[in-house]
Amino acid sequence: PERQLKEGAIVSRFAPSPTGRVHMGNLFASFVPEVFARQTDGVFILRIEDTDAKRAIENGIELILDDLKNYNYKIDENPIDGGNYGPYIQTERKEIYDAFAKYLVSIGRAYPCFCSEEDLTNMRSEQEAKKERIGYYGKYAKCRNLTYEEVKAHLDNGDKYVIRLRSQGDFNKKIIFKDLIKGTIELPENDLDQVIIKSDGIPPYAFAHVVDDHLMRVTHVTRDDSYISSVPYHMELWEAFNFKKPKFAHLLPLCIKDGETIRKISKRKDPEAAVSFYHERGIPKEAIKLYFATLLNSNFEEWYLQNQDKSYRDFTFTFNKMSKSGPLFDLDKLLNISRNYISRLTKDEVYDDLLTWSNTYDKDFYDLIIKYKENTKNILNIERQQKKPRKDYSSYSDIKDQVFYMYDE
Repeated sequence: PERQLKEGAIVSRFAPSPTGRVHMGNLFASFVPEVFARQTDGVFILRIEDTDAKRAIENGIELILDDLKNYNYKIDENPIDGGNYGPYIQTERKEIYDAFAKYLVSIGRAYPCFCSEEDLTNMRSEQEAKKERIGYYGKYAKCRNLTYEEVKAHLDNGDKYVIRLRSQGDFNKKIIFKDLIKGTIELPENDLDQVIIKSDGIPPYAFAHVVDDHLMRVTHVTRDDSYISSVPYHMELWEAFNFKKPKFAHLLPLCIKDGETIRKISKRKDPEAAVSFYHERGIPKEAIKLYFATLLNSNFEEWYLQNQDKSYRDFTFTFNKMSKSGPLFDLDKLLNISRNYISRLTKDEVYDDLLTWSNTYDKDFYDLIIKYKENTKNILNIERQQKKPRKDYSSYSDIKDQVFYMYDE
């Protein structure tokens, strides 16, 4: 059913694959839809896209959910806690996808394709030799016009097949759509007869996410801008079903400077991409989210300088203030934000956070500050309660090196 929400409420989702813990790129990508859902009294969904079984790991869903909840993201619907629009795991929605694929076949917008891997390889070789576009379209879509009798003969023979969309697009024509971040975008129509159900019965991401976003009543799709080229195909699916299209906001990924080049942050190449990097250093989670807020909207930083007693939740974010060139990750800036954030906490708040951090990462220091609780609080309170408090610590791991000499042992 339609969701009963107030006008302007945003229903958004974060839809990762269960391949491991989230990294900073994931964390920022999920921060965006969560923020917009929260500030509009909408709904934020965690949906797991696990149709690529080879990449999934054990407990992958629990790890993702734990990471997001650890940063106090409010997730309204998810695979573990449930919700009224589930299941929220794609492999548990197979019968739903089957029904929608069957509908497209019944109205002539999809058909079975019996081409073998060898057939497709030969097709690509011919297209490459003739310097034509690669893909299953036009005269190369050999199963598109099979008769009912030919289809039945293949099925009776037990031949493997996929289900393909019968595209009505014309590559020489354009579609025009508005992206909430990038503005008006013009792309060629889709004319490829894309696979909507694979031979194993599982749909690819493109088909599954259109069905899911419609049934879950998602209003705003925020996703990596690498999907922009796929929009014409996704649009054709929405139109084939006569679904109301969501609004699109294609995010540039979190990038990092690598020498003279700028590239997407990588959990394999960059230690600072791992969320554990920040946990071990003791950088407050709230400081990381404040940093994300500066990346999300260009005018947040100026607002926050004037409202340092408030949370990023008090700021009204907009899509048109998001970067069109891509957010550049700057660890020094994050540490500076963290330093300012810690300076405004009370001595009790710093002590409690330091206790939590050291209990995991520095047991000796933990035992020391437990033993000298009041003395530690007094140390942490030095020049703290004043108009311009000292900014000694950018992380909780900084504190020990700066205060150890103030203890008797």
